[in-house]
Amino acid sequence: MQEHQPRNAFDIPKLFYFESKNTHTGSRGKLRYIVVPEEGQLLVSVWRQDLCYEIVRDRGEIEAAEQFPLTEEGFEQMLAFLQAEYDACGGQ
Repeated sequence: MQEHQPRNAFDIPKLFYFESKNTHTGSRGKLRYIVVPEEGQLLVSVWRQDLCYEIVRDRGEIEAAEQFPLTEEGFEQMLAFLQAEYDACGGQ
């Protein structure tokens, strides 16, 4: 089995991980995010608080959310979205 190799600046696992119905959470600088595969889509939510997703969601404080197709193209679009959100907070 191959070792984990970062695929991108957010160290998000490859598409197969999401095709297998796994959820991924992470952070980069002040940006926090969750990626959830659901019904052929990648659902992505971002926030900038040092709180877990469930608390931020329950408080209605998710800052941005998008859906992308569960395809390589959708995966690349998701990375571009996360990069734009990261850049919007000053790269921190």
